[in-house]
Amino acid sequence: MAVINELIRLEADGSISFGDYSLGQKTKKDNVEFNGSIYKVKTFNEITKLERDGMFVYESVPGTTVNNLKSSGEGVEFVVEGNEDAQITLELEPDTLYNISVGGKDAGGMKTNLGGKLSLSVELDPEAQVSVSVSKQ
Repeated sequence: MAVINELIRLEADGSISFGDYSLGQKTKKDNVEFNGSIYKVKTFNEITKLERDGMFVYESVPGTTVNNLKSSGEGVEFVVEGNEDAQITLELEPDTLYNISVGGKDAGGMKTNLGGKLSLSVELDPEAQVSVSVSKQ
């Protein structure tokens, strides 16, 4: 599938695409300004991490490529791809209940911890992209 060769790309629809799970060594790009915030991405085959204004946003183990990530006060949505199943951690509002949808299927509800982190597993196939939606209940 398509990795993000420039490591982070600002999309016309206001979303962000980032990551390259095909890289053999850790690569980063920082100081990318978008909508008044500064973004930094670190990515390679073992991990992909996105930060906004020095704060954690997204992390996957192993590395992934994320397309069209949009976040708001109500949640986050994106399309992810990778070579193998991934554990994804998102930074959301602390101690809040969210509905999760993976690949268009309801994956149930989950509450963030006191730090606002929510972790989910996504089954990935190198030949397909998987949509993920996390929204407040």
